[in-house]
Amino acid sequence: MKIVVCMKQVVDLAQLRYKSDGRTPVLDGMPMILGDFEKNALEEAVRIKESRDDVQVIALSVGSPKLKETIKEALAMGADEAVLVIDPGMGAASASGSSHVLAAAVEKIGDVDLILLGEGSDDEYSGQVPSRMAAGLELPQITTVRELEWIGEARLRATRDLENTLEVMECDLPVVISVTSEMNTPRLPPLTAILKAGRKPIQEWTLADLNLEPQTVRSQSDEIEALSNLAPAQDRKNVMFEGTIGEQVEALLRALEHEGVLS
Repeated sequence: MKIVVCMKQVVDLAQLRYKSDGRTPVLDGMPMILGDFEKNALEEAVRIKESRDDVQVIALSVGSPKLKETIKEALAMGADEAVLVIDPGMGAASASGSSHVLAAAVEKIGDVDLILLGEGSDDEYSGQVPSRMAAGLELPQITTVRELEWIGEARLRATRDLENTLEVMECDLPVVISVTSEMNTPRLPPLTAILKAGRKPIQEWTLADLNLEPQTVRSQSDEIEALSNLAPAQDRKNVMFEGTIGEQVEALLRALEHEGVLS
């Protein structure tokens, strides 16, 4: 069985900083990591490999040359190999462009039984890529999956999270599945796995290797124009309390009660 897990490289939001206006993010020079939802998908793939025979897990990602370092985390978590589609223009690609390239890469890999993705990404969370990929590959899809169960060798039962209810579906392989964060808790790779990750195979492809024209893919990214990307405006009252520590604490509690924070 061949499982492809689509991984996305995102800005490390834990280290995000803002300009003096408090709303405009500073993205230049920010460290890149793999998204949390993608790690849920990879964890599920690795668990399948650990519970079944003859399973190969391939981490697939498209983006900038920084991927060569970022993808090593996926290899340390248990992926057997990685396939990277490197192009400078893919770093800012839209869901349309990314899904087009990912689908072409899956076709080039060939004989893929299961494609796993996160339900959304940490940065944009559009949730479009799984459905666009499934459409491009002409494969069935099951979205927002929180639990997978095998029925025989080539059939899956999936539990979907629809917010106020759960839906159970069954599907034969091959299939595209997007997972939620409730699916599992991704493992933290031990030091030995991190060291071994550097020796696992990594294939690097270009858009030309997929018979795709760079301008064609990038033009899809131009379909969406981002007007702004700002943090919500916050009004601060700048209330200062004076007196002894005890008096300041009492004044703070009264202020919180007045605002309805405490009752």
